[in-house]
Amino acid sequence: MRVIYRGCAVVAAVAVAAVGLVFVLPSRPDEVAAGQVAAPSAVPASSVPAPMPTPSPSPTTSLAAATPRPTPTPGTSLTPGYTAMEALYADIRVPRLPAKVKRLALRSPGKHAIKDTRSGLAVPRLGGQWKRHGAAPFTTKQVLPIKRGSTRRGTFVTCPLPIEEQAEPRDTALLAARWTLNHHPKGATITWIASQPVKDGWMLVYQVKYGKSSSRAAVAVVDGGMAKPGLAFVSVPDTQRDRWPDVTRAASWVRVPK
Repeated sequence: MRVIYRGCAVVAAVAVAAVGLVFVLPSRPDEVAAGQVAAPSAVPASSVPAPMPTPSPSPTTSLAAATPRPTPTPGTSLTPGYTAMEALYADIRVPRLPAKVKRLALRSPGKHAIKDTRSGLAVPRLGGQWKRHGAAPFTTKQVLPIKRGSTRRGTFVTCPLPIEEQAEPRDTALLAARWTLNHHPKGATITWIASQPVKDGWMLVYQVKYGKSSSRAAVAVVDGGMAKPGLAFVSVPDTQRDRWPDVTRAASWVRVPK
Protein backbone atom coordinates (compact mmCIF):
# COMPACT_ATOMS: atom_id res chain seq x y z
CA MET A 1 0.00 0.00 0.00
CA ARG A 2 2.85 2.34 0.83
CA VAL A 3 4.14 1.92 -2.73
CA ILE A 4 0.69 2.68 -4.12
CA TYR A 5 0.41 5.86 -2.02
CA ARG A 6 3.86 7.01 -3.23
CA GLY A 7 2.77 6.47 -6.83
CA CYS A 8 -0.36 8.50 -6.31
CA ALA A 9 1.68 11.31 -4.77
CA VAL A 10 4.00 11.42 -7.77
CA VAL A 11 1.06 11.50 -10.17
CA ALA A 12 -0.53 14.32 -8.21
CA ALA A 13 2.68 16.34 -8.29
CA VAL A 14 3.01 15.95 -12.03
CA ALA A 15 -0.61 17.01 -12.48
CA VAL A 16 -0.08 20.15 -10.39
CA ALA A 17 3.01 21.07 -12.40
CA ALA A 18 1.09 20.62 -15.63
CA VAL A 19 -1.72 22.83 -14.38
CA GLY A 20 0.81 25.51 -13.41
CA LEU A 21 2.35 25.35 -16.86
CA VAL A 22 -1.02 25.89 -18.46
CA PHE A 23 -1.60 28.99 -16.38
CA VAL A 24 1.68 30.71 -17.31
CA LEU A 25 1.57 30.09 -21.08
CA PRO A 26 0.03 32.97 -23.07
CA SER A 27 -3.14 32.38 -24.98
CA ARG A 28 -2.04 34.14 -28.24
CA PRO A 29 1.24 34.12 -30.22
CA ASP A 30 1.58 37.92 -30.21
CA GLU A 31 1.73 37.95 -26.44
CA VAL A 32 4.92 35.91 -26.63
CA ALA A 33 6.59 38.66 -28.67
CA ALA A 34 5.25 41.30 -26.34
CA GLY A 35 6.56 39.49 -23.36
CA GLN A 36 10.19 39.26 -24.61
CA VAL A 37 12.66 41.56 -22.88
CA ALA A 38 15.72 42.97 -24.64
CA ALA A 39 19.09 42.08 -23.23
CA PRO A 40 20.64 44.87 -21.17
CA SER A 41 23.48 46.86 -22.65
CA ALA A 42 26.92 45.48 -21.92
CA VAL A 43 28.02 49.02 -20.87
CA PRO A 44 25.92 50.90 -18.31
CA ALA A 45 24.47 54.12 -19.71
CA SER A 46 26.15 56.10 -16.98
CA SER A 47 29.60 54.96 -18.21
CA VAL A 48 29.15 56.14 -21.85
CA PRO A 49 30.74 59.58 -22.30
CA ALA A 50 28.38 62.27 -23.56
CA PRO A 51 29.28 63.79 -26.98
CA MET A 52 31.27 66.99 -26.77
CA PRO A 53 29.26 70.03 -27.94
CA THR A 54 30.44 71.63 -31.19
CA PRO A 55 31.84 75.07 -30.41
CA SER A 56 30.22 77.90 -32.29
CA PRO A 57 32.64 79.97 -34.38
CA SER A 58 33.83 83.09 -32.70
CA PRO A 59 33.13 86.46 -34.36
CA THR A 60 36.86 86.74 -35.10
CA THR A 61 36.93 83.37 -36.92
CA SER A 62 33.82 84.20 -38.95
CA LEU A 63 35.27 87.56 -39.97
CA ALA A 64 38.55 85.96 -41.11
CA ALA A 65 36.70 83.36 -43.20
CA ALA A 66 34.53 86.01 -44.84
CA THR A 67 37.39 88.41 -45.63
CA PRO A 68 38.48 88.01 -49.30
CA ARG A 69 42.15 87.45 -50.02
CA PRO A 70 43.88 90.54 -51.41
CA THR A 71 44.66 90.50 -55.13
CA PRO A 72 48.42 90.02 -55.62
CA THR A 73 50.44 92.65 -57.43
CA PRO A 74 53.26 91.89 -59.92
CA GLY A 75 56.24 90.44 -58.10
CA THR A 76 54.26 89.34 -55.01
CA SER A 77 55.52 86.17 -53.31
CA LEU A 78 52.67 83.67 -53.21
CA THR A 79 51.86 81.41 -50.27
CA PRO A 80 50.92 77.73 -50.79
CA GLY A 81 47.36 77.21 -51.97
CA TYR A 82 47.32 80.16 -54.39
CA THR A 83 44.93 80.10 -57.34
CA ALA A 84 45.73 80.29 -61.04
CA MET A 85 44.46 83.85 -61.22
CA GLU A 86 46.57 84.88 -58.23
CA ALA A 87 49.61 83.48 -60.02
CA LEU A 88 48.64 85.57 -63.07
CA TYR A 89 48.34 88.78 -61.07
CA ALA A 90 51.70 88.16 -59.38
CA ASP A 91 53.52 87.49 -62.68
CA ILE A 92 55.72 90.46 -63.58
CA ARG A 93 55.71 89.35 -67.23
CA VAL A 94 51.95 89.91 -67.64
CA PRO A 95 50.55 93.39 -66.86
CA ARG A 96 46.96 93.89 -65.77
CA LEU A 97 44.60 94.22 -68.72
CA PRO A 98 43.41 97.86 -68.89
CA ALA A 99 39.71 98.54 -68.39
CA LYS A 100 39.63 100.14 -71.83
CA VAL A 101 41.61 98.41 -74.53
CA LYS A 102 41.33 98.45 -78.31
CA ARG A 103 38.66 96.32 -80.03
CA LEU A 104 39.29 95.01 -83.54
CA ALA A 105 36.93 94.53 -86.45
CA LEU A 106 36.43 90.78 -86.72
CA ARG A 107 36.85 89.24 -90.14
CA SER A 108 34.13 87.18 -91.76
CA PRO A 109 34.79 83.43 -92.12
CA GLY A 110 36.92 82.40 -95.07
CA LYS A 111 36.15 79.63 -97.54
CA HIS A 112 39.05 77.37 -96.61
CA ALA A 113 39.18 75.98 -93.09
CA ILE A 114 41.04 73.37 -91.06
CA LYS A 115 38.96 71.41 -88.58
CA ASP A 116 40.43 70.30 -85.29
CA THR A 117 38.32 67.38 -84.08
CA ARG A 118 39.97 67.27 -80.66
CA SER A 119 39.24 70.90 -79.74
CA GLY A 120 36.01 71.16 -81.74
CA LEU A 121 37.24 74.25 -83.61
CA ALA A 122 37.66 75.33 -87.21
CA VAL A 123 40.43 77.78 -88.13
CA PRO A 124 41.37 79.46 -91.41
CA ARG A 125 43.81 77.81 -93.73
CA LEU A 126 46.26 80.70 -94.09
CA GLY A 127 47.48 81.41 -97.60
CA GLY A 128 50.70 82.73 -99.06
CA GLN A 129 53.80 81.21 -97.49
CA TRP A 130 51.88 79.53 -94.69
CA LYS A 131 52.10 75.74 -94.87
CA ARG A 132 50.66 72.91 -92.81
CA HIS A 133 53.21 71.22 -90.58
CA GLY A 134 53.55 68.27 -88.19
CA ALA A 135 51.30 69.30 -85.33
CA ALA A 136 52.71 67.52 -82.25
CA PRO A 137 52.38 68.41 -79.43
CA PHE A 138 49.43 70.43 -80.79
CA THR A 139 46.54 69.11 -82.89
CA THR A 140 46.84 71.41 -85.93
CA LYS A 141 49.78 73.55 -86.99
CA GLN A 142 50.62 76.01 -89.77
CA VAL A 143 54.00 77.71 -90.10
CA LEU A 144 55.92 80.27 -92.13
CA PRO A 145 59.35 79.38 -93.54
CA ILE A 146 62.33 80.31 -91.36
CA LYS A 147 64.22 83.28 -92.73
CA ARG A 148 67.96 83.03 -93.17
CA GLY A 149 69.81 84.17 -90.07
CA SER A 150 66.80 83.64 -87.82
CA THR A 151 65.71 80.76 -85.59
CA ARG A 152 62.10 81.87 -85.17
CA ARG A 153 59.14 81.80 -87.53
CA GLY A 154 55.42 82.44 -87.60
CA THR A 155 53.33 79.65 -86.06
CA PHE A 156 49.57 79.09 -85.86
CA VAL A 157 48.38 76.15 -83.72
CA THR A 158 45.26 74.74 -82.08
CA CYS A 159 44.73 72.28 -79.23
CA PRO A 160 42.43 71.57 -76.30
CA LEU A 161 42.91 74.18 -73.58
CA PRO A 162 46.19 73.28 -71.79
CA ILE A 163 45.48 75.30 -68.65
CA GLU A 164 42.73 75.47 -66.03
CA GLU A 165 39.44 76.88 -67.33
CA GLN A 166 38.04 79.81 -65.33
CA ALA A 167 34.45 80.91 -64.71
CA GLU A 168 34.87 83.89 -67.05
CA PRO A 169 36.11 83.37 -70.66
CA ARG A 170 38.18 86.56 -70.39
CA ASP A 171 40.10 85.18 -67.39
CA THR A 172 40.68 81.89 -69.21
CA ALA A 173 42.08 83.79 -72.20
CA LEU A 174 44.40 85.78 -69.90
CA LEU A 175 45.78 82.57 -68.43
CA ALA A 176 46.18 81.14 -71.94
CA ALA A 177 48.18 84.20 -73.04
CA ARG A 178 50.44 83.77 -70.01
CA TRP A 179 50.89 80.10 -70.92
CA THR A 180 52.04 81.02 -74.46
CA LEU A 181 55.12 82.70 -72.96
CA ASN A 182 56.45 79.14 -72.63
CA HIS A 183 56.77 79.21 -76.43
CA HIS A 184 58.70 82.48 -76.56
CA PRO A 185 62.31 83.19 -75.50
CA LYS A 186 63.06 83.33 -71.79
CA GLY A 187 62.33 86.69 -70.21
CA ALA A 188 59.54 87.56 -72.67
CA THR A 189 56.95 90.07 -71.47
CA ILE A 190 53.48 91.01 -72.73
CA THR A 191 52.00 94.34 -73.83
CA TRP A 192 48.26 94.25 -74.56
CA ILE A 193 46.94 95.40 -77.93
CA ALA A 194 43.31 94.23 -78.07
CA SER A 195 40.76 92.32 -76.01
CA GLN A 196 37.21 91.40 -76.93
CA PRO A 197 34.59 88.68 -76.81
CA VAL A 198 34.11 86.40 -79.79
CA LYS A 199 31.33 83.90 -80.37
CA ASP A 200 31.53 81.24 -77.63
CA GLY A 201 34.76 82.67 -76.20
CA TRP A 202 37.33 85.47 -75.90
CA MET A 203 40.23 86.80 -77.99
CA LEU A 204 43.38 88.66 -76.94
CA VAL A 205 46.01 90.28 -79.17
CA TYR A 206 49.35 91.31 -77.68
CA GLN A 207 52.98 92.15 -78.33
CA VAL A 208 55.64 89.88 -76.85
CA LYS A 209 59.00 91.54 -76.24
CA TYR A 210 62.22 89.60 -75.56
CA GLY A 211 65.50 91.52 -75.56
CA LYS A 212 65.66 93.73 -78.65
CA SER A 213 63.20 91.57 -80.58
CA SER A 214 59.46 91.05 -80.41
CA SER A 215 56.56 89.04 -81.81
CA ARG A 216 52.92 89.85 -82.53
CA ALA A 217 50.72 87.19 -80.94
CA ALA A 218 47.09 86.33 -80.23
CA VAL A 219 45.00 83.71 -78.47
CA ALA A 220 41.36 82.77 -78.93
CA VAL A 221 39.71 80.52 -76.35
CA VAL A 222 36.45 79.14 -77.75
CA ASP A 223 34.02 76.53 -76.43
CA GLY A 224 33.88 73.91 -79.17
CA GLY A 225 31.49 71.62 -77.31
CA MET A 226 34.23 69.27 -76.13
CA ALA A 227 35.28 68.35 -72.58
CA LYS A 228 37.55 71.43 -72.53
CA PRO A 229 37.43 74.64 -74.59
CA GLY A 230 39.67 74.88 -77.62
CA LEU A 231 42.71 77.16 -77.87
CA ALA A 232 43.99 78.84 -81.02
CA PHE A 233 47.41 80.53 -80.67
CA VAL A 234 49.30 82.45 -83.33
CA SER A 235 52.66 84.20 -83.07
CA VAL A 236 54.77 85.92 -85.76
CA PRO A 237 58.26 87.37 -85.03
CA ASP A 238 59.31 90.84 -86.12
CA THR A 239 61.60 89.28 -88.75
CA GLN A 240 58.35 88.45 -90.57
CA ARG A 241 56.43 91.55 -89.60
CA ASP A 242 54.92 91.75 -93.08
CA ARG A 243 52.72 88.83 -91.95
CA TRP A 244 51.54 90.54 -88.73
CA PRO A 245 48.07 91.18 -90.23
CA ASP A 246 47.66 87.39 -90.31
CA VAL A 247 47.78 87.32 -86.50
CA THR A 248 44.46 89.09 -85.98
CA ARG A 249 42.99 87.42 -89.05
CA ALA A 250 43.80 83.96 -87.71
CA ALA A 251 42.59 84.55 -84.15
CA SER A 252 39.41 86.42 -85.04
CA TRP A 253 38.29 83.80 -87.58
CA VAL A 254 38.23 80.87 -85.10
CA ARG A 255 34.82 79.20 -85.23
CA VAL A 256 32.85 76.20 -84.04
CA PRO A 257 31.96 74.27 -87.21
CA LYS A 258 28.25 73.70 -87.78
